[in-house]
Amino acid sequence: MAALHGKRWLLAALPPVAIATGAGIWALRHFDPNAANNPFPPCSFFAVTGYYCIGCGLTRALHALVHGDVLTAISMNPLAMLMLAIAPLVLGWALGWRPPWMQPLISLLMKPAFWLTLLPLYWIARNLPWVPFTWLAPG
Repeated sequence: MAALHGKRWLLAALPPVAIATGAGIWALRHFDPNAANNPFPPCSFFAVTGYYCIGCGLTRALHALVHGDVLTAISMNPLAMLMLAIAPLVLGWALGWRPPWMQPLISLLMKPAFWLTLLPLYWIARNLPWVPFTWLAPG
């Protein structure tokens, strides 16, 4: 019964998430984050430090993605685009679709140590001034 209750809140969250996603897609289709005077806020961390944060380039990546430019999206924030690609699998898992081949991936993604290692390393790596690390910086 507890598993059903857990799925119920997830299912209840889907309509508001769908509405927010639709609104975000609309905004990204109608406003260019690369243009001057766009409504999207700049990265505060980059403005203060001059270094890229984990999310730097995400708005521009999503803008490129909703316009069908997958390669530009990946070049702006490769980790975020990878996580976005994996998100439907994780959602399916949470809703009860559990193919055995996905177990290793889900096990890895559920470990806090994975995220506590990956995110700081990505943050550091995308600020290193050498190839291939410069490929991680937003274009």
